[in-house]
Amino acid sequence: MTPAVEASEQVIALIRDNEDIANHADGCDTETLAAAEHAMGLAFPPSYRCLIEALGTWDVPPKEFLGVYRTSARGDVLLGSVEQTLTARSKAGLPADLMVVMVDDVWGYVVLDTSQPDQDGEYPVFAWNPGLPDRDSMERLADDLGSFVLKECRQAIDQ
Repeated sequence: MTPAVEASEQVIALIRDNEDIANHADGCDTETLAAAEHAMGLAFPPSYRCLIEALGTWDVPPKEFLGVYRTSARGDVLLGSVEQTLTARSKAGLPADLMVVMVDDVWGYVVLDTSQPDQDGEYPVFAWNPGLPDRDSMERLADDLGSFVLKECRQAIDQ
């Protein structure tokens, strides 16, 4: 198991151990994950796949993390990362190789840069917003999603 996936496993345990303040969905099956990847034209890194399979989507207020899920009201529409990524592409000019994993008041869009996979198939985490002059202006937040989410969840729980 890679360090990023280990961090994701710690997040899952942290969320389940703190269900009095944290929330999560039921998880996501492989068909839904495949449909999500197809809709975005991007592959989830192992650490994100681990989180989505176990939690679907989750939050530790005030932090809300986008996963992949559906609701009865929206039917077959893939919500979370898929909807936010596709909407940001069409309305805000998000580059096609960035995947939205969080929308934040401070950072704007928290994204994975799928054009920069490491040896484990993980992507770096950046802050992106439509006003950035170029990709080199994006703030790097973490080397992988697992470690980013673990740090953010721990901070939210400790507050």
